[in-house]
Amino acid sequence: MDPGSGAPNSGQGDDSGQISQQLQHTPVSARVPEKVARGVFSTGVIVIDGPFEFVLDFVMNLTQPRGVVARVVLAPQIVEQFLVALKDNIGKYEGRFGPIPPLPRPQMPPKPPTIQEIYDDLKISDETQAGAYANAVMIGHGASEFTFDFITRFFPNAAVASRVYMAAPQAPRMMESLTTSLKRWKQRYGQGGGGQQG
Repeated sequence: MDPGSGAPNSGQGDDSGQISQQLQHTPVSARVPEKVARGVFSTGVIVIDGPFEFVLDFVMNLTQPRGVVARVVLAPQIVEQFLVALKDNIGKYEGRFGPIPPLPRPQMPPKPPTIQEIYDDLKISDETQAGAYANAVMIGHGASEFTFDFITRFFPNAAVASRVYMAAPQAPRMMESLTTSLKRWKQRYGQGGGGQQG
């Protein structure tokens, strides 16, 4: 994502005497609160889109009951930037470590579950329920995993709102889900996001 300059641009006045400044933060210098520093591990993501935001529910399927370990809320423009950065990072990963092995596709039941049935089977803590808003994302990777730092950039400081780890094969699957959801969002709400549902 665009790291910005980390400082306010020079102010510009107008005839009314008001001064406006464009503020940009450097995500690299984002503060990491203690409660999110350790991060959470996720085995997949559920993407839900609405008129003004996307909700990314990172799930953990290795425990019982299965649960949502992190919920992140992104504006549609941030999702587009996130997809560009994710594609770039997957390319860099594969350039260094080789192709990411694809995950096996689960066999779909004759009648796919509804979104309500999926969530009836997931545990969501009160702390996770409201989610964390982010307007920037930093992506890193090692030989076996990707790290996603979802950052909230508000003046005067940027802070990591949620940190999520995923096994490398999950990254292309998430990119696929986000791409499909963003395409559906554009068809439903239009480029600006303010259109009526069709």
